[in-house]
Amino acid sequence: MNMMFNLVVVVQVISALSIIALVLLQHGKGADMGAAFGSGASGSLFGATGSSNFMSKSTGVAAAIFFGATLALSLMANQRATTVGGGVMDKVVKPVPVTGAGAIPTTLPAAPAASAPAAAAPVASTPAGAIPK
Repeated sequence: MNMMFNLVVVVQVISALSIIALVLLQHGKGADMGAAFGSGASGSLFGATGSSNFMSKSTGVAAAIFFGATLALSLMANQRATTVGGGVMDKVVKPVPVTGAGAIPTTLPAAPAASAPAAAAPVASTPAGAIPK
């Protein structure tokens, strides 16, 4: 399965590079990369009009291969994710409980007995309307 995955990745990279090259080689309205190589000349390998058709069809084929490889990679990645099974939290290692002298107690100690409330300190009061100093 891993070898098949790597093969599809290589096919996808090669098709992506060929798309880039074919798009750059096609001549447009101005002097593009294709015109520099003489693809606009009538005495070229593919003829005066044959070059654009050949380049366009080659780009379409490379794009179809690229999309097919992308679809295959997504299906393989989806299949890998479901065969492993479980979620992220299923892989968490649960701690081993510590027993003995170093263990943290799980119950709280008993609260001390409630005693009578302490007497409140007297609050100095100011007469109404007076400004405190």
